[in-house]
Amino acid sequence: MTSSGSDEENKTASTQSQDDLWLVCPVCKQLNPASAHFCQHCWGASLNKVKPMSREEADNFVIQWKKTTKHRRNVRITVIGLVSLVLILLVGSWYIYSYTDILWGPAANLNTVSLPGEWATFHHDLDRTGSADNSTTKPQGEIKWSFQTSAEIQSSPAVAGGVIYFGSRDHNFYAVDAATGEQRWVFQTGSVVESSPAVVNGIVYFGSNDGNFYALDAATGSERWVFKTLYAVRSCPTVADNKVYFGGDDYYLYCLNAQKGTEIWKFQTRGYVTSSPVVANGIVYCDATDGACYAFNATDGRIRLKYNSMSLLYSVPAFNDGEVYFTGRGILYEINGKGRTWPEERYVRQVWSQLWGMGIAPKPPEVSGAPQLVKLLLDPKNPRSGTTSYADGASIITDTTIYTAGDNLLYSLDKKNNTINWVFSAPARIESSPALANNVLYVGCDDGHLYAIDAQNGTRLWDVTTGGKIFSSPACADGVIFVGSNDGTMYAIK
Repeated sequence: MTSSGSDEENKTASTQSQDDLWLVCPVCKQLNPASAHFCQHCWGASLNKVKPMSREEADNFVIQWKKTTKHRRNVRITVIGLVSLVLILLVGSWYIYSYTDILWGPAANLNTVSLPGEWATFHHDLDRTGSADNSTTKPQGEIKWSFQTSAEIQSSPAVAGGVIYFGSRDHNFYAVDAATGEQRWVFQTGSVVESSPAVVNGIVYFGSNDGNFYALDAATGSERWVFKTLYAVRSCPTVADNKVYFGGDDYYLYCLNAQKGTEIWKFQTRGYVTSSPVVANGIVYCDATDGACYAFNATDGRIRLKYNSMSLLYSVPAFNDGEVYFTGRGILYEINGKGRTWPEERYVRQVWSQLWGMGIAPKPPEVSGAPQLVKLLLDPKNPRSGTTSYADGASIITDTTIYTAGDNLLYSLDKKNNTINWVFSAPARIESSPALANNVLYVGCDDGHLYAIDAQNGTRLWDVTTGGKIFSSPACADGVIFVGSNDGTMYAIK
């Protein structure tokens, strides 16, 4: 009797004990009776491996789980928020750095400037006048002296400190006394020299088709340093703020330390860079044969603008009053010098234009750097006109007038009204850039003549005959015109 009563008491205690135990679902964290094999609150998660616990323990477990879950959720939200903030800051900084001037704008005081006795860029200055002439003397077409080399001279001369610097296709680079025509020194390169030099701080810079860019002592011709590229260097250098800029046939625009020749930055275009760069207000402008006019931050090489024209570009950009001027295939362009290309503009614009055409999107904005002027240089009376020369191709820009050449024509354009003042028609193609001094234009021609033209009305004042085509662009200094010819001769004309 006693034993049977004890068994029943133990059974009752065991049943009561089971009723006090609970299983916490590993999925939904709800309580289930200890006898349950599957969760009764969710999709039936198995409870076979869950350890039974008292109600108090179960409640504490759930409370602790909720605290842990909330903490983890807060940590996760904080991490995601911080990562997102960092990404936003990085993207924002990249955008501000790459596409605005808010924090990292160009140095406004950084410009190509030819000081007295220097020739810092092709055709001397930002306007591309080709003149360092401070005298009032006007040459009358008399040959003062001539200097003979062994091959064609297509390099345009630089005049600095009473010396003429130029290259020849005989692989040599020459320094000649401007007054007497006597050779000061000669430097031999490994190939033809078509690049026109720059002379700054007693150093003369030029490129050669041997793929080297040279810096020589302007007084002695001794080598200061040489920078090696992959292909020919036909570009004419520009010097500004102890930096020298030039392009190469390897598709790169280079920026080097002017004293040491070490590379500061370079940018790869999609075409030859035979153009001479120009630096204005901390921005370097350059044309390339991929048809684009580029603008970069002159200090670090960040691209600002890529304006795509309708043709290959061999021309040299000029800068005047915040605008950039260049020519291509008989078209004169004037674009905004502060224009900026928006991210992936070329591709975004294509899609945007299609959506606009379908009536889904508004009209897209103007192309970055939208031209203020696009002038077609065509003479309806001359079917041969309208192709820009592939030589230096620089236009002269003054406060009121633009002088530019296309095929056999030399134009004077009213800068304000975009009208033609006059047109000078030469007997053959003009592949030489004009120079301007004392209201007279000087330009070489394929007929072997150097022409002097009145800048006011376009009439011919005089001309001088050489023994070959004139690709070289004339330079003016001290009342004398210096120009090279394909007869291998450098002429001084007074």
